[in-house]
Amino acid sequence: MASTTVTPTLTNDPGQAEPLRMSYDEYLAWYDKEAGRRGEWVDGEVIVFMPTTFRHEDIVGFLNALLRIVLRRRRLGVVVGSSYELRTREGSAWEPDLTVVLNEHRDRITERRLVGAADLVVEVVSPDSVTRDWRDKWAEYAAAGIPEYWVVDARPGRARFSLYVLDEDGRYVASEADADGQVWSLVVPGVWFDVAWLTADELPDEVELAMAMVEPAVD
Repeated sequence: MASTTVTPTLTNDPGQAEPLRMSYDEYLAWYDKEAGRRGEWVDGEVIVFMPTTFRHEDIVGFLNALLRIVLRRRRLGVVVGSSYELRTREGSAWEPDLTVVLNEHRDRITERRLVGAADLVVEVVSPDSVTRDWRDKWAEYAAAGIPEYWVVDARPGRARFSLYVLDEDGRYVASEADADGQVWSLVVPGVWFDVAWLTADELPDEVELAMAMVEPAVD
């Protein structure tokens, strides 16, 4: 599987909300999922989340189920969804769409947050998250030593899947699709993503797909 070193190319981010200035403790007091107050805290600023789309949530749910089945069946680790905080450094509190932690790093899991690097992070691009996902998080996740980063963009006319793997110099390189259009994970062996899914009317059955990944057909 080929890979290339890349710097993400950004598109316009018209939905980006203006951040709020506050301390981390103030952010924790402000945060209220039930009241619709959600965001990420970075260097004294809260970036308020905008509502997501059905397609966004469909992809997150699909990948959550897929990864959960594979990780459990192979007893490799766990996956958690958004609203679970990732603190890679003192000055930031991100909320990835999905976070994978392998068994050997379970000591980083606390009740409220993951302290330190995850093993795999997935972000599904929304209109207001383009810059965060393709630039800010791309840079911070690499600096934190997160081995693998997926960016899924299913916005109309912008379908794109990028899987970045950290190289020995601490830089993300993009894994390229194979001849079948599949991009394979290194952190969770046997798991792959097909870019064609992003333009299909419906996503595959995640249970059937996960079981095929866990128990590949024998010729």
